[in-house]
This record gives sequence, structure tokens and C-alpha cells, in this order.
Amino acid sequence: MTINLTMAVVLAVLYSVGFYLLMQRSLMRILLGIVILGHGSNLLLQTAGGPPAGAAMIGTTDPAQMADPLPQAMALTAIVITFALTTFLLALAYRSWTLLGHDEVRDDLEDRRIQRLERRLSESEEDGAEELEKTGGVGTER
Repeated sequence: MTINLTMAVVLAVLYSVGFYLLMQRSLMRILLGIVILGHGSNLLLQTAGGPPAGAAMIGTTDPAQMADPLPQAMALTAIVITFALTTFLLALAYRSWTLLGHDEVRDDLEDRRIQRLERRLSESEEDGAEELEKTGGVGTER
């Protein structure tokens, strides 16, 4: 089975845009990223299913001419999962908008603590380098 180059490019663009939007701080952009990733997944599953063929019903077509129903079933499952995640994120964005007045995702408290620690360490390294330059690179041993 070969894949069409156009479909490969479209899938790459859909996944790239979806992941880019998923990494943003706005819940609406995250929601759009999830929706675009869902569409990309559905297109990937349908492309992997191969070209159109006969119905997968015994007695209606030759078994060699039948389409594989598994990618179609998986695409339907992906549609349901995308819909459920979309409704959850819409409710989350609405709740955030009503409580906070914006839909920005805030930093975690642990992330802020780590940022402060890194800032203090970089400042102490800069102070140590300045002190080393003042003494001419010679240690202060006695």
C-alpha cells in the first residue's frame, strides 16, 4: 500500500498546527488544537484504510474486493473521543472565563518555585564570576 504525497503533506500540516496550538496558554487555542488533531487522526485512519472497496458483507462481494472495516470503526471511535474532549474543554474554558475573566492557563506553583530557584542560582553564579574577576582569578586562600 502506498500513500499519496498530498495526503502525507496535509497530515503533516494538520499535526503540526494541532500540536502548535496545543502548546499555547489560551484554552480556546488548546481546544482548537485538540479539534485539529482529531481531524488529523481521522484523516490518518481513513488514509491507512486504503482505497474505497466493496462493503464488508459476506455474500455481497468477493472477499478480496472487500474494504477493511477496522479503520472506519477506529475513525468513529476517534470522532467520539474528540467530541467528548471538545465538550469538556469548552466547559472548562467557560468556567475559567466566568470565574477569572480570561481563559489563560496559569503556571503551577511548583513551576514558579523552580523558576525562582533557577533565577537565584544564576544570580549567585554571576556574582561569583564578578568576584573572581575582581580578585584577578586568584583564590582567596590564606
